[in-house]
Order: sequence, then structure tokens, then C-alpha cells
Amino acid sequence: MAIRIRSSFHSRGRSRSAATLASVIAMLAWKLAIDSIKRMREAKFDIDIGRAYFDFVCEHLAFLAHVADRIAYRDLDATQRAEFTRALALRLAEVVEDNADMLISDSPPGSCRQHFLDLFNQAGADYASFDYGDAGPAFGFRRCFASRIREGVPEKDQTWVYDQVMEIEVPEGVKALEKTLAGLFSSADESDAGPRRKPSASLTGD
Repeated sequence: MAIRIRSSFHSRGRSRSAATLASVIAMLAWKLAIDSIKRMREAKFDIDIGRAYFDFVCEHLAFLAHVADRIAYRDLDATQRAEFTRALALRLAEVVEDNADMLISDSPPGSCRQHFLDLFNQAGADYASFDYGDAGPAFGFRRCFASRIREGVPEKDQTWVYDQVMEIEVPEGVKALEKTLAGLFSSADESDAGPRRKPSASLTGD
């Protein structure tokens, strides 16, 4: 069944809360992560149901969340961006927890949620030194993501994972996020944008 992603809102006089924006992007990110793993498996990468599947999905969601944060950095003021990114990471953590039974068995309640938040913070530290421009994530940003994915695939697939991730999976995800967020952020007042800063926020499970 196709999932329709809402890329714009018609809500005169009503603000779009960070939680509302985050919910839309979390749904999109989940779909993109599942689509990506399907392509990877069709390309003969061995990503088995269980821990490998869980790790891939979480890693992909974390990457997409940081891409969304960079787009927010460009299009929103500092306060709006911080609220959006925090809400998105927390919503994605909830999505991972809600789907824990599908992703990985025998996980204590709340452990998948906290695992994702820890992963989000770790990935953010890795991605922080790389640029995101008009063409999307810089080469180093893309390669860093591919390197993180590489850790979860069998040794026989590790040589080929860079091309698949950097040339196929990243463009697919970035294109969808850019298009959707352009609609969601269209009403942001750029004149109120604050100073631009490198992403450095981290989150806890609180």
C-alpha cells in the first residue's frame, strides 16, 4: 500500500508546531528507511531480519534526521530549528520503540527508544564536521553515513556498500526530504533567522 506523505498544510491562522512537523517527517523517514533496506536486499546485500535489520533501520533514520536538521538550519531560525530537531529525534525514537517487535525480538521496554537516541547523538558527532550545501550532503557526509552502514553488513558486502549508499540511497532520501520540508517550512519567516551554527545538540531519553 502506498503511503501518502503530507508536504504542505492549509491552515490559515494556525501555526505548525514542531511536533506536527516532526510527525510528518518521522513518517516519511520510516518509509524511506524501509524502502532503502528493500533496495539494498534487492541489490544482494545480506541484511537479515533481526539485529542487522534493526541496526540498518536505526542508522538510516538517524542519518535522515540529521539531514532534516541541516535543512531546518538553512530554512528556520535557531529556536524553530532546535525545537523541530528535538521533536523529530524523539518522535523517531518512539517509532522505533513502537515497531520493536518487528525489528528485533526480546528487547526490554524502552530500550529501543533509548538506543535510537544514543545512536542519533553518536551520529551527530560524526556528521558535525561535514557540510550540507545546495546540492545536499557533502562527499564526506555521505561517506561517513556509508561507513556507519558498512559496520552492519557482512564482510563480503563491505567493499560494495559505499557505492550503493552514496550513489543511490542518499540521493533518494535527500530528494524526498528536501521536497517535503520545502512545503512544510514554506511559511517560515527568513527575516527572523538567527545566526547560523554548526549542529551540536544531543538528546537524552528524558
